[in-house]
Amino acid sequence: MIKFNVLYPAQQGARFDHAYYRDKHMPMVAARLGAACQRYTIDTGLAGGEPGAASPYIAGCSIYCASVEALQGALGPHVQEIMADIPNYTNTRPVIWISEATVG
Repeated sequence: MIKFNVLYPAQQGARFDHAYYRDKHMPMVAARLGAACQRYTIDTGLAGGEPGAASPYIAGCSIYCASVEALQGALGPHVQEIMADIPNYTNTRPVIWISEATVG
């Protein structure tokens, strides 16, 4: 199983509408991905690694898929629509990271 991780860096002047992201953007993404999206999670940054440190990210999400190929096949036709929605909830540039999810 793979995770398509999207992280939104915390930076000076960053804006992020968590309600829009939760209620509109991510349901739209999941709908476009269809069966390729097995599930997703949404994260809100709370803190960094050191006591009292700010979170390096405002928010993020992880979309779980069977394979990179399944993700790319489902995402490809909708990437422009998904990317065009980003300004509706943030002014930051997301960081994308695809990882393999394993259990320890």
